[in-house]
Amino acid sequence: MADDVPDNEDRRRVKRMVVDLQVDFSADDMFLYSYITDLSPLGIFLRSNAPFEVGTRLTMRFTPPGEEEVVELEGEVRWISPFRFGALEAREPGMGVQFIDPPERLREQLMGLVGGAVELRKGDGQAPT
Repeated sequence: MADDVPDNEDRRRVKRMVVDLQVDFSADDMFLYSYITDLSPLGIFLRSNAPFEVGTRLTMRFTPPGEEEVVELEGEVRWISPFRFGALEAREPGMGVQFIDPPERLREQLMGLVGGAVELRKGDGQAPT
């Protein structure tokens, strides 16, 4: 549902980092595997051709950039971008997932990573995403 996609102002309250991280996640009795393509201290964008409904709670396991230890945390689907057949220029299909009570250490780590990535991109003359 396109109405579930927030406008850019709401989606960009915090700095974000484009990534390509493997993630295992589960909802109810379903266990799935996908990729995180966008990361912030508050949540992720999870690539999926069949996103879950807004409000669905997920358990996610992934390794943050630069780390060796897998983190497991809870999240909630806050918005979706549905698959659109034949629409090459359309937004990537998937779901925006907000973390639920992430560990403070992880939040601080992600703030440092995301802030550093944005500063590096500015130094390269590229606008942050």
